[in-house]
Amino acid sequence: MYWKEFMHQCSEIGIGSLGIVIIISIFMGAVSTLQTAYQLVSPFIPISTIAQIVRDTVILEFAPTLVCIVLAGVVGSKIASELGNMRVSEQIDALEIMGINTKTYLVLPKIVAALIVIPMLVVVSAALGIWGGRFAGTMSGIISPSTFDKGLLQYFQPYNVFFALMKAYTFAFIISSIPAFYGYYVKGGALEIGRASTKSVVVSCVMILFADYILAAILL
Repeated sequence: MYWKEFMHQCSEIGIGSLGIVIIISIFMGAVSTLQTAYQLVSPFIPISTIAQIVRDTVILEFAPTLVCIVLAGVVGSKIASELGNMRVSEQIDALEIMGINTKTYLVLPKIVAALIVIPMLVVVSAALGIWGGRFAGTMSGIISPSTFDKGLLQYFQPYNVFFALMKAYTFAFIISSIPAFYGYYVKGGALEIGRASTKSVVVSCVMILFADYILAAILL
């Protein structure tokens, strides 16, 4: 029963969010390349530096933070409204009367699924962001594919990937736990469900930005 619910949540959070993650990531990388090229006007800076800057900004900040803020709105509001609706319609009370631990059955699979799936989405986002930057640079004639690939490999630090994954796991816990709390303990009717959903997204986004700063201060 728990495994079935866990797999369902993995599908809902992962596959359900894949489309928006793909769109955001590609355009995020493309815009990074164009704006970096616009700012690098000095002839003394090699053109391959564009690829380095795009790679590091996408891996360090854009892929984990921006994608997770969007997921806080997509996944967080869904979790809060789903649990809030179950609480208001007394489905949670019915499950407890049947002897089911509702926190373990309803909340835990969502958190575990988010901890597994969201870092995967961040990795996909980073790869697509770099590819989108390469594609935009090639299409606009700013940088050749070989020069971009050369810049990608220059001065690469594997620690940046570890840092991005640490952020992804932290943000995944925030995205799943805060909306679950607000949805599980909602009281009232449909109006309160909407308020709880909105409040959970706002609090999640603020906590993501706060955790982003704390992790950067500790790990970098």
